[in-house]
Amino acid sequence: MRRLLRSNAPAATILIRLMVGAVFLSEGIQKFLYSGQLGAGRFAKIGIPAPEVLGPVVAAFEILCGSLMLAGLATRLAALPLIAIMTVALASTKIPIGLARGFWAMAHEARTDVSMLLGALFLLAVGAGPWSLDGFVTRRRD
Repeated sequence: MRRLLRSNAPAATILIRLMVGAVFLSEGIQKFLYSGQLGAGRFAKIGIPAPEVLGPVVAAFEILCGSLMLAGLATRLAALPLIAIMTVALASTKIPIGLARGFWAMAHEARTDVSMLLGALFLLAVGAGPWSLDGFVTRRRD
């Protein structure tokens, strides 16, 4: 467990954590608030199976993992579901845009998704950094 929490990342890593955490937390809340447009309704429109189940499940993971990112608690573990969510989002919504309208249209539409995916991958690789609950826990145990 210590290996999952330990991080040699610089303090500036907090900026990536705050960006990734805030976006996922906000998006998860909005999936509940506007389920017809952003949650189950959107999932049904794009052909995701069992949208009435997966919409709230994805929203809950975004809220939970986004909150963990903001706090810097179990950051590497929290990154894993977010990476999966962004991979599915890109495959189910952005690749079809690329096939229908071309690369640049897809690149424009995918900019936030790609940024969130890369941010989550970065945090998986380097950890939460020293200004985090992960950092606090590992310092106290040393």
